[in-house]
Amino acid sequence: MYKRLTIQDNVRVPPQHFGEDVEESVKAGLESEIEGKIDAEIGVVIGIEEVNSIEGGDIQPEDAGIHYDVEYQAIVYEPQLHEVVNGEVVDITDFGAFIRIGPFDGLCHVSQVMDEYVNLDEENSMLVSEEQQFTLEIGDTVTTRIIAVSLDNYDSNKINLTMRQPGLGKKEWIEQYEEEQEEEEGEE
Repeated sequence: MYKRLTIQDNVRVPPQHFGEDVEESVKAGLESEIEGKIDAEIGVVIGIEEVNSIEGGDIQPEDAGIHYDVEYQAIVYEPQLHEVVNGEVVDITDFGAFIRIGPFDGLCHVSQVMDEYVNLDEENSMLVSEEQQFTLEIGDTVTTRIIAVSLDNYDSNKINLTMRQPGLGKKEWIEQYEEEQEEEEGEE
């Protein structure tokens, strides 16, 4: 889920920015230190919108930079358990598909791709259903649900996804499911 947050933090402004406008140098410091970094409590900071307040200007021993206490507004993405998200398949392996959702890549294990048994077609780099009716390949856009989230740090974040529920998967799969449901309702 994307959010706009007001955050209080301490930022270091390096010596090369001394003499510049304080607000601009603080914003540049925030952008270089904070943007793109994962924080287990808030997610990943996508962008710094504005700096609300700046206090201090402390010099610490053995550090040539100046440290400011700041309050700023940021756009943050934090994946939520059970959240339905759209993404793009960026890699196919024998154990599943990696799907890019915002700034993260989540794993949809082969057991969570579809209700049918799934095989890897290595030659074409795609997952194929047992009946060969459905395929999943790099570049496909899919709708998934987040079933597990662990954001420890950038190297070990884990997001697990599923497409085994009605309304999830590739657009063609969803449309076929809806058609089958309409046919069943028409027969009653």
